[in-house]
Amino acid sequence: MNDDAMDLTEARYELVISVDARRSGEYDDADKPRMRARIYRVLETAFTHAKVARDAVHMEDRGDGVLLAVAGRIAVTRMLGLWLVEVHEKLRDENRALRVPLGLRIGMHVGPVRHDARGISGRAVDLACRLADSPVARRLLDAEKADLVLVTSNTLYEDVVSGGGKFIEAARYSPARLELKEGEATAWFQLPGRPAPEIPADPRSPGGGPSTTGGAPSAAEAPDTPDTPVDADGDQYGDEDDDAGFPGTRYTVHGDMSQHHDNVYQQPVHIGRITDGARSRKERGE
Repeated sequence: MNDDAMDLTEARYELVISVDARRSGEYDDADKPRMRARIYRVLETAFTHAKVARDAVHMEDRGDGVLLAVAGRIAVTRMLGLWLVEVHEKLRDENRALRVPLGLRIGMHVGPVRHDARGISGRAVDLACRLADSPVARRLLDAEKADLVLVTSNTLYEDVVSGGGKFIEAARYSPARLELKEGEATAWFQLPGRPAPEIPADPRSPGGGPSTTGGAPSAAEAPDTPDTPVDADGDQYGDEDDDAGFPGTRYTVHGDMSQHHDNVYQQPVHIGRITDGARSRKERGE
């Protein structure tokens, strides 16, 4: 059996990284190429600064994101530490010039990966993609007004994150239970540069409370929170699948020239939004 045939039958133990853009479906055809170009600049700059050779990384385009597999010769701690720091810094740099910031969800898991002529496959790949696309990751990105959320599998957290390392702080992660197609699983969530986040409520759970094991409920997670928020005009916001659901906060995505209102962006470092309630308090001088 030649080497090519063996590559198709033997799995390699690799770090799988799934990168998804927030609300990619709201970018129009003219703006989506610019959004995609920013994602690649962020990732490739991070690989360069973290000194990860390009031949150690398999990269697949996913339209609104990128699927990566990093060879086992690259320390996972470097990816969870220095590489993630560089991703966050480059993303913040890209967002300084944007009215509506680019948000990224990153899922990570280590496991057997099979390569063929068309790409990669395996349960490790499926899990990394599920983590990045999870409703909790979507809600957390907006609830914390963040531009990046990392989601690791429980295995990756226990085997690597919990041991710490350069730029790796286990105390900055919060756990949550996810309902995946394959069944329930624990995942760990981090917002780079911030303390351990409070996991947002699941609007589908009884009373609107959190269906997770991580963090205490915040005021936004009170039991009387409606499943579908309504704004001052009585209009309903989007459901949990489109990352929306914040009363008094609305915007549409059209690249650099996006039109928006009820938003305040804090320059030059963090970009955030303010709700009707927060704006009213500001107007009253409170």
